[in-house]
Parts: sequence; C-alpha cells; structure tokens
Amino acid sequence: MQRALADYRLFLRQFRRDYHTTGAILPSGRALSRALVRYVAPNTQQPGTQQPKRILEVGPGTGTVTSHLVRALGPQDRLDLVEVNDEFVAHLRRRLDREASFRAVAERTQILHGRVEQVTTEETYDRIVSGLPLNNFSVAEVEQILDTFTRILRPGGILSFFEYIWIRRLRGLCSGAKQRARLRGIGHALDRLLSQHEIRRESVWLNVPPAWVHHVKL
Repeated sequence: MQRALADYRLFLRQFRRDYHTTGAILPSGRALSRALVRYVAPNTQQPGTQQPKRILEVGPGTGTVTSHLVRALGPQDRLDLVEVNDEFVAHLRRRLDREASFRAVAERTQILHGRVEQVTTEETYDRIVSGLPLNNFSVAEVEQILDTFTRILRPGGILSFFEYIWIRRLRGLCSGAKQRARLRGIGHALDRLLSQHEIRRESVWLNVPPAWVHHVKL
C-alpha cells in the first residue's frame, strides 16, 4: 500500500510538471493493465511451441503496467522500457533493484532513457505495449510515433495501446478551432491504423477514466 501511494504521489507530481507527456492524473488501473498485457503472456495451451519474445513497453511511468508485464514474461523473454521522464526512469531503476518481481527479470530488462522515436534496433519487437497519451501530441508527432511502432514491430507482431473513451470528442467540445483540427488529425491517423490492422478492442470501464484498449497486428 505504501509503495502504491508513493507511486501515485510521484505520478501526480510529474503530471503537474509535464501533462504533455504524462497525460493522466492517475496510473493505469489493474483492469487496464491486464488488458494491455493480454498478448504478452505465453500461450499456456501450447507451451512447447513458445519462442522467446522481445517486448517493448513505451511510457511505463511509475511501472504500474510494468508490474503486470514482468509477471507475464516467459522464462526467456526480454523486456525493454523506453521512458523520457527522468524521475520515472530513476523510479523504475529502483524497482528493478529492490522489488522481487522486478528483480526476477532485471537481467533481461533494460531501460532506454529517451523517446520511442529515438529507438534504433536491428532486432524487431514481438510485442509493444504503449502508455503514451497520443491525444496530447501534435498530429505530426502521432504520425511519427505510429511510424516508429510499424518500423520496430516485427511482421505479425502485436501492438497494444489505450486511449480514454470519447476523449477526443469531449475535448473537442470545449476547444477552439485549432485544437479541434489537431484532434481530428490524430483521429484520422489512428483510424488509418485501426481500420486495417486492429484485431481486438476492449472497453475497460473499471478505470479512471474508462478506456479503450486497441490491439493491432502488423
């Protein structure tokens, strides 16, 4: 409980400092976290056919979703965490050093301190889980992030990300023309991806605020 409260305080402090990249008042709830890692866990029905996976979490923040990810990893899976916020990076390093579930995968986990667009890799990822607040960014930034996901996700890999339900519509109602145009542009960019590649959409009502989780297979 104390750790959870400390996470909330850190998250709220960073939200106040930089809403643009933090994007939420509270970390993701359990139901949302479980939905985001749905395609990470090994297939228990065919345990002998599983190959080691390379997994990327984008924007882990205080590690709320990460705590579910580390438990879902197969015994040879590798995990990369890309985070731009200095305080969150330090917090994640402490968790990898101190918490049992994080320590268990620490040797197979690395933190990439920076933006996902800066990720350069010869090996592609089998799964990407993103907590980025895409609706906070410019249209050009969103398009660049989606292009990056496409570049670093292997063919047949799965990207899972979320957005708050009806957030663009609600924000559009109380925004000026420039912001409405930005939100429409983001909606068009996401629609292009989802219309061609979405394999599942989950409505997570037990979250503050409620969210959709999109699972995309490229």
